[in-house]
Amino acid sequence: MNKDILSINIAGVEFRNPVMTASGTFGSGMEYSEYIDLNALGAVVTKGVADVPWEGNAVPRVAETPSGMLNAIGLQNPGIDTFIERDIPFLKQFDTKIIVNVCGHTEEEYLRVVERLKDQPVDMLEINISCPNVREGGISFGQDPHGVESITRKIKETASQPVIMKLSPNVTDITEIARAAEAGGADALSLINTITGMKIDVRTRRFLLANRTGGLSGPAIHPVAVRMVWQCAQAVRIPIIGMGGVQSAEDALELMLAGASAVAVGTALFADPAVPLKIVKGMEAYAEEQGLVNISEITGAVKER
Repeated sequence: MNKDILSINIAGVEFRNPVMTASGTFGSGMEYSEYIDLNALGAVVTKGVADVPWEGNAVPRVAETPSGMLNAIGLQNPGIDTFIERDIPFLKQFDTKIIVNVCGHTEEEYLRVVERLKDQPVDMLEINISCPNVREGGISFGQDPHGVESITRKIKETASQPVIMKLSPNVTDITEIARAAEAGGADALSLINTITGMKIDVRTRRFLLANRTGGLSGPAIHPVAVRMVWQCAQAVRIPIIGMGGVQSAEDALELMLAGASAVAVGTALFADPAVPLKIVKGMEAYAEEQGLVNISEITGAVKER
């Protein structure tokens, strides 16, 4: 087997394979390290990190749905100080790339976190401008092309690491947002984040989530993710990390054929922490079966019927 058959490069960063964890589903890997080998992942993408601790939303904030789940966690996190003191040293024990998801309510909050991370040993930043569960900021940036371009440019001026902008599917035209991020200097895009949804208990006549709405994830949104990754791949020249309902190697390969250079696994982790490693093995088998020299050959290789 060609040991480099799954290796990829995004914005100058070399990954052993294109399989990552999706932000918000893996923490910083501490709990999952008891069940899987983090060294086997292309990257760990951390939970959102803010400039100060965030308590998140009131409970209940998770609800199951057919073929997925709704969450309204609200980006609960202990803040950048704890992340630097605790999480980065933990992750540096492993031979995997570290991508830090950055969240905020305002441009100033995002920039304070980016500034704190400038001298830290992390490989890339993923800027979360697409969370549907935060009442201020976040998704408001992600829905306005001018706001996306502006905050991307300011983050790029501050950051020392390559910048990934995480896009929201809760927009009329995803390509407009993708082009704005590219115009602002983004090194890569990640998409899709969750789709805003709602669930009501018909017997109590109450919302199941205290936040009323939450982000729908899981296999229910996978076809939307494939469509949006394909659209963005036609609209921009920068690499795309695809995510949304990835449960198997076939799901991951589908996103790559649509135009993704890498994939992230999220909701599936809650049912089976080993899913990313199974996907890596499945992708290896596919690459050999297809006679590929490198898995990147399939990025955007979908054909018309």
